[in-house]
Amino acid sequence: MAALATVTWKEGIHFVGTSAGHTVDMDGNTDAGGQDLGFAPMRLLLVAFGGCTGMDVISILKKMRQDVTHFEMELNGTRATEHPKVYTQIEIVYRLRGRNLARDMVEKAVQLSEDKYCSVGAMLKKAAPIVTRIEVEEEP
Repeated sequence: MAALATVTWKEGIHFVGTSAGHTVDMDGNTDAGGQDLGFAPMRLLLVAFGGCTGMDVISILKKMRQDVTHFEMELNGTRATEHPKVYTQIEIVYRLRGRNLARDMVEKAVQLSEDKYCSVGAMLKKAAPIVTRIEVEEEP
């Protein structure tokens, strides 16, 4: 299955990516010569990983009949100091809140996403270790 994306230069270092009718702005901050009009590409990579694994985890937990009321992920990428400044480690913290949310089921959903389903994570872990933490909280 092929995917098509188009990336178009706007001005300076501002680009707009388009795929399947959706757009995303990419730009650098002012220190990098940009205008901070969009995501820096490396940060967008973290967002893509979070979106990919998040979609998996919430879908799996719904199938497990878990009552999730809040779900967010925090991703932190540590970068090399020398160019091309790749990620040398990525930490992802899964934060979930729900009613009678079973931690073992959350852990299983995360494990399935990271080991089987999330294609973005599968590509990233070939380049850098991924450290995972899970926080589960009962809805008050």
